[in-house]
Amino acid sequence: MKPYNSTLGSGFILEGILDGSGSPELLCAIVASLYMLALTSNGLLLLVITVDARLHVPMYLLLRQLSLIDLLFTSVVTPKTVVDFLLRNNNISFEGCALQLFSAMTLGGAEDLLLAFMAYDRYVAICRPLDYMIFMSPKACWLIVATSWILASLSALGHTVYTMHFPFCMSQVIRHLLCEVPPLLKLACADTSQYELMVYVTGVTFLLLPLSAIVASYSLILFTVLHMPSNEGRKKAFVTCSSHLTVVGMFYGGATFMYVLPSSFHSPKQDNIISVFYTIITPALNPLIYSLRNREVIGAFKRVLGRRILPAHSTL
Repeated sequence: MKPYNSTLGSGFILEGILDGSGSPELLCAIVASLYMLALTSNGLLLLVITVDARLHVPMYLLLRQLSLIDLLFTSVVTPKTVVDFLLRNNNISFEGCALQLFSAMTLGGAEDLLLAFMAYDRYVAICRPLDYMIFMSPKACWLIVATSWILASLSALGHTVYTMHFPFCMSQVIRHLLCEVPPLLKLACADTSQYELMVYVTGVTFLLLPLSAIVASYSLILFTVLHMPSNEGRKKAFVTCSSHLTVVGMFYGGATFMYVLPSSFHSPKQDNIISVFYTIITPALNPLIYSLRNREVIGAFKRVLGRRILPAHSTL
C-alpha cells in the first residue's frame, strides 16, 4: 500500500465500540450515562475534599488527584465518542489524534504512578504511623503528585512524537475507540518491530514496576493488620485497603492487556472492550468505590451538603 499524506490536513476515522454493535443507540445511551456519572461523582468528590478541611490530609489529597485524572481521562474520550455517533461522523484530524494520544497516555501514566504512591501512603499510615507526617508531609505529597505528572507527560510526549512520525497506509480507519499506540502501529507502512519492543519495555516499566510496589506494600500491610490487637483497627484497615485494591485491579488489568501483552493476543473487538473499561467504566466507578465504603468521606458529604442547604432554608 502507498502511504497517504499524514501531515496537516489529513486524518483518521475512529471505528470504536459503537460501530457495528447490535444495539448502538442503547450502547450510546449507556456510555453517555456513565460519562454523566463520572462527571457527577468525581466532581462531587473533588468539591468535598477541597471544601472540607478535615479531609486535607495526604490520603485524600492523593484521592483528589485521582478524581481529577479520572475526570480528565474520560473527558478525552467519551464526549467525542457520543458526539461522533450522533452526528454520524467518526473523523479525527491528524493533530487531534496526536493530542488525544498524548492526553490519554499522560493521564493513564499519571494514574498508574499515583496508584502506586497511594499504596505507599497506606503502607506508611498502617505500618509506620508514628513516622507518617515525616514521610507524607505536605511537601512530600506535592512532590509525589508532581513526579506522577512529569514522568507521565514526558513518556507520553516521546511515544506520541515517535508514533505519529511513521508513514501510514491508505487505510485511515483506526479500529479502536481512541487514538492509542497499538492500533495506530497497525496502520504504519514502515517496520515497527523495534518500536513495538520499546513500547513493551516502557509498558513493563510503567505498569509492572508500580504494580510490584503495590503488591509489596500490601503484603507488608496485610502482615501488620493480621497482628493488630484491635478488631476495629483491622476492619478499618481492610476497608480502606480493599477499596484501593479494587481500583488497582480495574485499572492495571486493562492497561496491562493493552501495553504489555504481545500484539498476537490483541483483536480489535477485545481492544475496544478493554479500552471502554479503563476510559469510561473505571472513571465512573472509582469515586463510588472510595466514597461508599468510607465513613469520613460520607460524613464530609453530609457536612458540605448541609452547609449548602441550610443557608437556602434560612432565607425562606
